[in-house]
Amino acid sequence: MKFDESVYEYLKTVPRGAVVTYGMVARAIGRPRAARQVGNALHRNPYPVVVPCHRVVNREGRLAPAFAFGGWEAQAALLRAEGVEAADGYVDLEKYLFRG
Repeated sequence: MKFDESVYEYLKTVPRGAVVTYGMVARAIGRPRAARQVGNALHRNPYPVVVPCHRVVNREGRLAPAFAFGGWEAQAALLRAEGVEAADGYVDLEKYLFRG
């Protein structure tokens, strides 16, 4: 579970109102080819309030159709509550991508 914990710790640094991609998370934790594993770790997230997995989208800004906590509609609602526009299952990466 060390991989999963690395994912969770990184996501705690992503601020409200911003998103990152699966690939960005993988690179940030030193596993650049593990974007799919990042998704699997998020699906197993045992800390849904503490670890903001709803802030992760695909490289095109698409929300997760299989978002573990209620599908992409639930993910969109969580993002909107933080000020991120999430229309038709997408987020504008030009506007909301975390560059920190």
